[in-house]
Amino acid sequence: MHSLMFFELARRNVRLHWLRSLLAILGIIIGVVTIVSMGILGNSLVLAISDSLSTVGDSVIVTPHVGGMGFGGGSQSSNLLSDRDVEQIRRAAAPHVAIPVYSGSSRMKIGSEDTVGTIYGLKPDDIPVLLEVEQGSYLRGASGAMVGATFAEENDIKVGSRISLGERGSVRVVGILKERGMGFDINPDFGIVVDDQWFSQAFGQDEYNQVIVKVNDLNEIEEVKDSIDRTMNRKETVVDVIDTRAILETILTTFGQISTFTTVIGGISLIVAGVSILNIMLMSVTERIKEIGVIRSIGTQRKEVLRMFLYEALILGLIGSFIGGALSIIGGYAVSMVMLQTTEYLFVPSSLVYIVYGVGFGLGTSLISGLYPAWKAANLNPIEALRHE
Repeated sequence: MHSLMFFELARRNVRLHWLRSLLAILGIIIGVVTIVSMGILGNSLVLAISDSLSTVGDSVIVTPHVGGMGFGGGSQSSNLLSDRDVEQIRRAAAPHVAIPVYSGSSRMKIGSEDTVGTIYGLKPDDIPVLLEVEQGSYLRGASGAMVGATFAEENDIKVGSRISLGERGSVRVVGILKERGMGFDINPDFGIVVDDQWFSQAFGQDEYNQVIVKVNDLNEIEEVKDSIDRTMNRKETVVDVIDTRAILETILTTFGQISTFTTVIGGISLIVAGVSILNIMLMSVTERIKEIGVIRSIGTQRKEVLRMFLYEALILGLIGSFIGGALSIIGGYAVSMVMLQTTEYLFVPSSLVYIVYGVGFGLGTSLISGLYPAWKAANLNPIEALRHE
């Protein structure tokens, strides 16, 4: 009964000083919306990067080391890997699949338009291991090509289109690749994939630019990396061996820290709102000193006075936090569209949990801000309070 009465007194004071209370609530709303929106943006950024790179997190990439000597018996001054190098890598990585890759760039003519694109030469049997087809089919003959999703969209390429590479000849598009996203090995979204024999003849290149090892079990990546390094770099550094999982983890950790930083920035605005509540509550105590003296003189205990002022802070926090939590959906939508051009990651649990964090932080900030004013009110001397003018 007593608790309800003091809660009603707190609610009455919030209503009587509605403008002051409205400003405090507005501060809490802004703080909660900011912290939740920044949290959703940071989490969406991490998820977007993770999805973009997840397809290459299971690879070990082997590239020639500048100045090394290849096992194929020749200088690596051209920065290429010989067939014998590839065979050594394949044995060291067994039973995992090792895929040799040619790569280069060339001017191309598509219809009447000239452009420049990246060309990858792969054995037809290796292509399904690395890439997925969206339209058409995989390579079957040496004169065909598969085109990356972004490159096809930008150049209006369809299955059956023909791409001319000048003196190197022309290829007919047999398939459009599914969008793969950014990678550490190859980026086919922005280029075309041709048969390795066609590439070798067209570019006059019989050695490879890199070897991609697809590891079946992620727990074996380090072991595969070490095995290749021991085999290829016994006497001197011949190749560089890159563990894409380690790079991926480093990138995700970095973006996770960015996410935390953006959330902290949002929290600063909520702390400012807490200071506003602190000031408002102190003003409320000052204005109601005589009232406090009256209720203390009729037997109201200190803890009950303390509770009354904490209720007032709680009411402000509840209203501001829950309105802010609801509006933060709009804020999260807005920042996702502006920064990422997608709301794909807005309604996933790891993003929505920031609404709970924001509301909880808003309530906690309100109560903490009201703690000192409530303590001050509870510890006023009743006689001095009654004499206050």
